[in-house]
Amino acid sequence: MIDLNTATAQDLDAVTLLKGHGFEIVRYREERGRFTALRQLDEVPGLAGKTDGVEDHVQVYGE
Repeated sequence: MIDLNTATAQDLDAVTLLKGHGFEIVRYREERGRFTALRQLDEVPGLAGKTDGVEDHVQVYGE
């Protein structure tokens, strides 16, 4: 299980549903702060509506 708040872009790209979006996810996190819920992935450019099932691979610790 990958922590969305500590994962590198490479870690995130290794998740099939997030492949190619690791850089954008890390940039979003750096600009806006820690993720508090997985649903925030829909706010990352290019990911809106494409994250169904991601909870099987990624989580936000403390969620």
